[in-house]
Amino acid sequence: MSSTTRVAFLLPLLVVPVAHAADAGSNATDVQAVVDKAVAYLGKSQSADGSFSAKRTGPGVSALVAAGLLRSGRGPDDPVVAKTMAYLEKSVKPDGGVYDRGLANYTTAVAIMTFKEANTNGKYDTILKNAVRFIKGLQYADAKTEPSDPKYGGVGYGANDRPDLSNTQYFLDALQAAGVPKDDPAVQRALKFVSRCQNLPGETNDQPFAKKTTEDDKGGMTYVPFDVDENRHKTPEGGLRSLGAMTYGGLKSFLYAGVSKDDPRVQGAIRWIRSHYTLNENPGMGQAGLYYYYHTFAKAMTAAGMDEFEDAKGMKHDWRRELFENLRKHQRPDGSFVNAGDRTFGEADPNLATAFALLTLSYCKSPAK
Repeated sequence: MSSTTRVAFLLPLLVVPVAHAADAGSNATDVQAVVDKAVAYLGKSQSADGSFSAKRTGPGVSALVAAGLLRSGRGPDDPVVAKTMAYLEKSVKPDGGVYDRGLANYTTAVAIMTFKEANTNGKYDTILKNAVRFIKGLQYADAKTEPSDPKYGGVGYGANDRPDLSNTQYFLDALQAAGVPKDDPAVQRALKFVSRCQNLPGETNDQPFAKKTTEDDKGGMTYVPFDVDENRHKTPEGGLRSLGAMTYGGLKSFLYAGVSKDDPRVQGAIRWIRSHYTLNENPGMGQAGLYYYYHTFAKAMTAAGMDEFEDAKGMKHDWRRELFENLRKHQRPDGSFVNAGDRTFGEADPNLATAFALLTLSYCKSPAK
């Protein structure tokens, strides 16, 4: 998520014959068996107050766990879910945000998605309205900076923190979940920032680094579009490296903001993904943030509406089945998932990694015919 907790295209090359699409995905029974083990683990790791890993991370991991449980078929009345939702309700601040130990945008954005999943009979309508207003106030908008500033439209951890693509894609995820229309000014401002994170020089990215993009990075997305001299993703040519999770995050952000599937930005991201398709690592980051990557990958592929993906070598991938198999082999005997060596995204915490795994598994079943 952060340094503490991180938490069918209209392209000829991606057209999938119906016969293949009908067979795509993983067997629901197989997926459910993995889900049930993960759910059982989380039921045992919940704190007495309903939270998960809250002493270190505040409400962020708890929101991710609740969202994962809800998307796995557990209802708001499920004992574990109900306790976590009660904890999250108590975490709502007077300003509408849902946070504790910093990371106000991340944790509030995830909480918005969670409250939306649990919002039966309008129970959380007011919380959702206030939370959306809160995160909109964190955005670098006209009151903070000019449209020419590369920070414009972006969102960081808090009100005055440097914006980045990870925070901004979560911001857009939350607005999408809350039903904020694509033409909303906050969405369109965020689109401007996301476009500037893409290694695609031209009308939508006027930043100097984009002009130094290598062919290998072209079309992909980087973490922040500025501070090149100090940026850890700087390339020898003076550009910025494209990263896996950021590219998938950028792709779905484009689609959530209403960008056409034949737009050069969408096609550019797809071309980069074709050349860097893998589930063995988070491209550009190795094993760091692997479960964050899996979740972002699954959401982007789903937003794109495709069942089969053809990489640059012409190999066709049933991504749902491949993703499921990768998750299944990583599940531990107690049902949890963990990325033991990850200190960048916090996935050494099994509650966080298992929450991301559950969310990812919710996209792995065969699509409805």
